[in-house]
Amino acid sequence: MKLRGKQIAILGAGSSGIAAAALAVREGGVVTAYDNGDAERLAGAVASFAALGVNLYTANEALNPEGQFDLTVISPGIDLAWPIAQTFAERSMELIGEIEFAWRFCDAPVIAITGTNGKTTTTTLIDEMIRAAGLNSVAAGNIGLPFSEVVRSEVHYDWIVLEVSSFQLETIVRFSPSVAIWVNFAPDHLDRYADLEAYRQAKLRIFLNRTATQLAIVKAEDNLGLDGSVTTFSAFSDEGNWCYREGGILEHRDNGRRFSFENCELLGKHNAENVMAALAVAERLGLDWGKVDDCISRFRPPAHRCEKVGEKDGVIYVNDSKSTNLHSLASALRGQVSPVVLIAGGKDKGLNFGELREEVAERVRAVVCLGEIKEHLMSSWSDLLPCHPVDSVPDAVAKARELAESGDLVLFSPGTSSFDMFSGYVARGDAFREAVTSLSESV
Repeated sequence: MKLRGKQIAILGAGSSGIAAAALAVREGGVVTAYDNGDAERLAGAVASFAALGVNLYTANEALNPEGQFDLTVISPGIDLAWPIAQTFAERSMELIGEIEFAWRFCDAPVIAITGTNGKTTTTTLIDEMIRAAGLNSVAAGNIGLPFSEVVRSEVHYDWIVLEVSSFQLETIVRFSPSVAIWVNFAPDHLDRYADLEAYRQAKLRIFLNRTATQLAIVKAEDNLGLDGSVTTFSAFSDEGNWCYREGGILEHRDNGRRFSFENCELLGKHNAENVMAALAVAERLGLDWGKVDDCISRFRPPAHRCEKVGEKDGVIYVNDSKSTNLHSLASALRGQVSPVVLIAGGKDKGLNFGELREEVAERVRAVVCLGEIKEHLMSSWSDLLPCHPVDSVPDAVAKARELAESGDLVLFSPGTSSFDMFSGYVARGDAFREAVTSLSESV
């Protein structure tokens, strides 16, 4: 793709927009950036773009661009239905996303991971596993480091491991990873999509340009009907090529390869599925199995994703603040063997927690209810088991300590977003960790 002298518009002033602008400048494009956010709030971004020699137009100016563009690169946070996206679609020869843009300048093979939950854990694990085998790898995409930044760095990578969201996949055209992983699918993001099928179709675009020889790694129960080279996995049925056996053994039912999940720092069967996906990658790449085994055994989950943060009086405390939907909460519950004292709740997103009655009744000893939806949680589950309302995360941890017995697991898995009380799931998870630390330090 040749950009020299071409008019390039960048939509969005976040990290992916800045990275795309830097790559476009390197390739000789005439670059202008636009974001209809508040000018004062975007002052830092204005400076970042200016350092690249790029003007950033904000507020109403961004909605009224002058001239035509050869290419517009849109950030994933901008809905294609929004006025700014529609305006630039009409004024551009082509409109693509940052993932697609970086792909057109990428020389390294790519492993791409999508799914409703577990993407970051799987992406991070695969990256660490490849590097442990002596190859040069980097994790990027939705995980934090923009794909364009990796491509612009000109570092030689044997593999690039990309976490890709449905928002990023909406705007691909030619993107075609060597390995595409579908970790799972469940209702989410219905504030962006018209219905569940529209969300599903956006995620399925990860296979848009797949050839029969490119490996697809897929959760078995999702039945995607893909042809060619496909490996499936499941910790909850015997349908996959990779299966969960008694005693926490992960086993490939055809070739007999095995991994002991009990030796791993990751918790829960849903994380066992993330490990299975990584093992399928290791097989495909022909990585040294001893190094793979050692890497996964030492791997610690990314923060706020079923992360063990403390233990006191025989009770384990687990931070799963990244649980922002029903599926992630259900997965966390299904994966536990020990009796659970659950801390759940947060912002009211209109979710029906009554759908989880079976999982709660089977695995939970008591629930501590938090946030805007605490009354909804109590009405959904109080006929099944004790439910205790509290007003803060420290209060929730204190109440959970009262309720838990030796051998139990206190699981902080809210099942919804955090914006009723916190700036995001990270701040919420940090509050839980601090409360557990204070608990552990008390007499």
